[in-house]
Amino acid sequence: MNNHTITQLGKLKDLHQHEFVIEGLETPLIGKAFLGDKLDLTSMEVSLNKDSPNTGVNFFHSHKMNEEVYIFVGGSGEMVVDNERFAVEEGTAVKVPTGAKRAWWNTGSEDLSYIVIQAQTNGLKQSKLNDAEVFDDKVPWV
Repeated sequence: MNNHTITQLGKLKDLHQHEFVIEGLETPLIGKAFLGDKLDLTSMEVSLNKDSPNTGVNFFHSHKMNEEVYIFVGGSGEMVVDNERFAVEEGTAVKVPTGAKRAWWNTGSEDLSYIVIQAQTNGLKQSKLNDAEVFDDKVPWV
């Protein structure tokens, strides 16, 4: 019996193969792959995302129960959170709390790649090694 779940989304450069259909929007969001259903996640949602130049999320939205963290891993763009507009690029991480409206756009000449982690506000009870058990077993690569 496996004590893990694995999925293969393909290479980040090929995320355009994934799309997210939102009811009420004419066109789906291209380059957005959610992991929640694929990995049977129970305490968070994670998505891998790639916006081509001059694309992004062109509507504002907020979340009722979940905060989000955006981790930008390639490219450059702009984000707006509650009417504050700022630049994002590889290495930028942005936390957006519940109720805050947000949108973003790729303003660069290459793909804007980012990871979004969504989890219930105040749901984290322990983190780092405070929630871990360390074993004496030898790992195979040492």
